[in-house]
Amino acid sequence: MALVEGCKHAIEVVIPASVVDEETAKVAESIRAKAHMQGFRPGKAPLSMIRARYGREIRQEALENLLPKYFRQEVEKDHLDVVGSPNITNIEYEAGQDVKFKAEFEVAPVVELQEYRGVAVTYEQPVVTDEDVAERLEGLRKQKADYVNLDPKPIETGEVAMVDLHSVSGVEGEPIHAHDMQVELGAEETIKEFSEHIVGMSPGDEKTIAVTYPDEYGQERLAGKTVEFHVHLKNVQKKELPELNDDFAKDLGDFQTLEELKDVVRRNLLQEREMGAQRAAKDAIVDKLVEMHEFPVPEAYLDRQAEIYIDRLLGEQAARGMDVKNVKLDPARVKEATRDRATKEIKASMLLERISEREAIGATQDEVDAEVNRFAKQNREPVAAVRKRFEENGTLGRIAHAIRTEKVLNFLFENARKEAPAAPAE
Repeated sequence: MALVEGCKHAIEVVIPASVVDEETAKVAESIRAKAHMQGFRPGKAPLSMIRARYGREIRQEALENLLPKYFRQEVEKDHLDVVGSPNITNIEYEAGQDVKFKAEFEVAPVVELQEYRGVAVTYEQPVVTDEDVAERLEGLRKQKADYVNLDPKPIETGEVAMVDLHSVSGVEGEPIHAHDMQVELGAEETIKEFSEHIVGMSPGDEKTIAVTYPDEYGQERLAGKTVEFHVHLKNVQKKELPELNDDFAKDLGDFQTLEELKDVVRRNLLQEREMGAQRAAKDAIVDKLVEMHEFPVPEAYLDRQAEIYIDRLLGEQAARGMDVKNVKLDPARVKEATRDRATKEIKASMLLERISEREAIGATQDEVDAEVNRFAKQNREPVAAVRKRFEENGTLGRIAHAIRTEKVLNFLFENARKEAPAAPAE
């Protein structure tokens, strides 16, 4: 056996002539039992005639039966964990002689874990200030705002325009149509061209405006594009925010006082920030673990990862309403374009799996059941039906894997050496 490079191996395999003759005879007999030859009932034609007419088919089927079997026997002798399918070449087949062939294949890399406890990571416990709470409460007030119609007049910055608009040019696919859309002029979330062009219009006015969307805009087909819209101003409104008091808190939910609401807002903010800070720290720990461990990644793993990326991309595009039936992506090109990213993700996944094995970390049945129950409740489906579907399509296994991965990340974070961020330079 020869190690070619990284995970690639090559072996030469010999199949004894006696085995080849025996398999060839079996195949010939099988073909004779089904062959229709003039003057003979099926199964009665002489083997010599069968071999003469079907020699190529007999040879091909015998090889298909023997090559995989003897390849497996050979790699099992060396306890090799083969990934993907072998590339079989240099087949030597002569009647009455041993069959010889060469097989090139990949094996799963051996991962020798380095010390993964005590990995140094920058982490600072998040805090929530009174100003943070006030900002979140202001956002809640805006969500509960009332919009009061004003008497017809030219609209000003700070007021709300109720408009109908449709795209005239600049957007691919179906035109954009929006009716009774509210645009708060001058608001941070409003694209400036909307505010600049609509200011001064009066109810009943119509005009065509050009709007340039930022490159990072959330809708892909609008990001970075300049779109012309025909705008019809229907009404001018004033945005009125509710007073921040106990009644406001009661209106939001199970709160009796504004102070109770503030306490919950503070706790939720802290939880959000802790989750974000811990996620960043966990990502940094994984990055360091990948840097600490040098091992090759089989091309077969990269092929599979490319297919995952393609499926994910097509799924995201379909979810945004795009027709992906005729979208053709070349797996080989995707593989090369994502090689560095995929290699890192595969190595990270393998390391987390090895750590889970060493630390005996896994998902419990109760944890998996809780996720199934949560999904069923969220989608108003019977738990039994969800479980059956998840068992059949492999989702149960993916849920268990996700739970195990998160538990390993929690373990690494808990055992990391957390360091405060460096003080900014003066």
